[in-house]
Amino acid sequence: MPHLSDHKDELIKRVQRLTGQMQAVQRSLETEADCDKVLHLVAATRGALNGLLDELLEAHAREHVAHPDLTADQRQQGVDTLVTAIRRYSK
Repeated sequence: MPHLSDHKDELIKRVQRLTGQMQAVQRSLETEADCDKVLHLVAATRGALNGLLDELLEAHAREHVAHPDLTADQRQQGVDTLVTAIRRYSK
């Protein structure tokens, strides 16, 4: 998605933070940390992943659904893609 390249560095930093959070979850499981710590780490990771998804969904909606230069077919394709992503996420 070329429109994401404007925010590529920010998105990559988010993914790197997520990677670090997942590694922390793994370490806590390996060291048999208290379950409240593991739950907290997983919840924080899920929140970070949700934040990344929110940014990507918004960027897609603005570029592939709401952009004024889109044709009706392009707009419909953008909506279809967006709905598919939301359905997958909500499962």
